[in-house]
Amino acid sequence: MTIDLQTFLKNLISQPGLSGHEAPVRQMIQDAWLPLVDETSTSRLGSLHALKRGGGPEPRPGILLSAHMDAIGMMVTGSVDGFLRFTKIGGLDPRVLPGQLVTVHGRQDLPGVIVQPPAHLLPTGAGDNTVAIQHLLIDTGLDERELRRKVRVGDVVSYAQAPLSTAGETLVGHSLDNRASVAAVTHCLELLQGRQHAWDVWAVASSQEEETLGGARTSAFQLRPALAVVIDVTFAASPGSPAHRTFPLAKGPTLGWGPNIHPALFNSFKELADRLEIPYAVEVMPRHSGTDAFAIQVVAEGIPCMVLSIPLRYMHTPVEMVAMKDIQRAGRLLAEFIAGLPLDFMSQVNWVD
Repeated sequence: MTIDLQTFLKNLISQPGLSGHEAPVRQMIQDAWLPLVDETSTSRLGSLHALKRGGGPEPRPGILLSAHMDAIGMMVTGSVDGFLRFTKIGGLDPRVLPGQLVTVHGRQDLPGVIVQPPAHLLPTGAGDNTVAIQHLLIDTGLDERELRRKVRVGDVVSYAQAPLSTAGETLVGHSLDNRASVAAVTHCLELLQGRQHAWDVWAVASSQEEETLGGARTSAFQLRPALAVVIDVTFAASPGSPAHRTFPLAKGPTLGWGPNIHPALFNSFKELADRLEIPYAVEVMPRHSGTDAFAIQVVAEGIPCMVLSIPLRYMHTPVEMVAMKDIQRAGRLLAEFIAGLPLDFMSQVNWVD
């Protein structure tokens, strides 16, 4: 059965699954991957592992596809007069928080809204610019007694913005960082059905990328792949954005280039994209790539890594935007790379700039 990628992604971003609390979205991903792979399992840190065995003789080399499934969000720190105080999980932008609809995952899921006190009730100067998170509140409509009965300190809070399809063939919603990449890996696994590939494929929906990188680090240590491709999002161009640091929507994924990326893998992906006429841009990553590759690369004796990114507008807001074409192209590039991997590929992987 063919997966409707946009419907799948809409359902994916409608699931909670904050960093360190990924269980709800992990189950949905597992349900989608089960028909496409030979076996699945969950790591000790909550990452989902899915193995699609290759056709080469054992022991076969393995390639790891890592796309983190966790999302940014909030955590309850206390309550006052029937309102919840909260802190951030991951990199929230406080400028966009007031007025956002949220779901408080307490003893039961509760709808709520983030509110900002009137300026004259804030500490002197606190309302002159962006109001800091410590002054914002979540209103669930409950009184203090009922709120304390249903919500505890440490309960998590997720965005409740519904997905939106635009006329420009883009999808808008929260948690597209990085569920868009999970969709790309899913598309890759679907394209590999009926295709011959010599290598084992480990698809990993990693946990805790937004906070610790711990999911990808421990999964790489457990699985010990010969090489890894990290799929994530990058900054898409919009009016006023710096042209040298952002990339257009619907013009293909980006190929990372920098110390977290192995030159041989970069060259292989670049040559393949050129041959397949898949549009792409080169993304310079001169330091920390800001992705799971930073952790995977230094596992054990070192794992050669590639970073493939999907342009995304309005990162770390409830209205992130991606082009479905870019997700499909990223998935196709992954599938074609895997299908073409010769068993002796690692003999060609030398660190040559």
